Amino acid sequence: MNDRPVRWGILATGGIAASFVEDLKLLPDAEVVAVGSRSPESARAFAGTHDIPRAHGTWQELAADPDVDVIYVATPHSAHFEATMLCLDAGKAVLCEKPFTLDRARAERMISRARERNVLLMEAMWTRLNPVVLRAVQLVRDGAIGEVTTVSSDFGVAGPFPPEHRMRARRLGGGALLDLGVYPITIAHLFLGMPDHVRAWAKLGPEGTDENTGIIFGYDRGAVATLTCGMLGATPNSAVISGSAGRITLHDPAFVPRAMTLHRAGAESEVITEDFPGKGYHYEAAEIHRCLRDGLTESPVVPHSLTLDMMGLLDDIRARIGVSYD
Repeated sequence: MNDRPVRWGILATGGIAASFVEDLKLLPDAEVVAVGSRSPESARAFAGTHDIPRAHGTWQELAADPDVDVIYVATPHSAHFEATMLCLDAGKAVLCEKPFTLDRARAERMISRARERNVLLMEAMWTRLNPVVLRAVQLVRDGAIGEVTTVSSDFGVAGPFPPEHRMRARRLGGGALLDLGVYPITIAHLFLGMPDHVRAWAKLGPEGTDENTGIIFGYDRGAVATLTCGMLGATPNSAVISGSAGRITLHDPAFVPRAMTLHRAGAESEVITEDFPGKGYHYEAAEIHRCLRDGLTESPVVPHSLTLDMMGLLDDIRARIGVSYD
């Protein structure tokens, strides 16, 4: 694969799939060759809009396409498991949107299948590949703000969303936690690791999914993370990582920032920017390309163990706030 472009297939035709395809154009070694949908009409329309050569009217046809190297799964959360397993069984590498699936048990089965088939599988957690976030992680490792003591992060949107919308519908894995809260949780995990204690509370909507959720992570070494997510009002969507010698603020949107401010104790604040093109999806695609060309079946940046940690935390929090899925 070193002497030709990586050939992508796109599974689903929603807004995030469109954004991903546009960002793939930023990679000279990427080529989108096919799109698949459960609706032939939707696949053809998407292919026409984005100049994609082939439109498949079923997921099975896309997975069987011999000219596809890797498939980007962009369905609602509730379909990630089915779509990913189908692609893995066809021997295709998969980049699966976050959250990986609805629970850790399904995530374990997906990862086990990828290992059985010896193909690459990675969660599309773009926050962990964002250049500003990676710079912040390196600054913390270098001791720029001392020992991290607290992380505060939020992600709230105003809505409103109709009951059948994927943000609210239980059958689609709706709720603020899986769609929005996964980002503050990821940021806390990046800078503090797995918590020793978890507490959570949520306001549930009539569909039985969470509308406004608060989470506290406690660490035996003394650190604390306070995290919120919701769809009842827009929040700052920032993150603050505080330490014994300063703090770092990830600017809005903290899950894919283009700037941060470094506050060192006793020094002038420093704004660090990275004005990258597109929306930032191309960084996760570039990681897929690197892994494929290096013959890897697991990304060292977004490893399977990390995905399982995150799914386990989401399961724990859902149990505490009373959200379950069929």
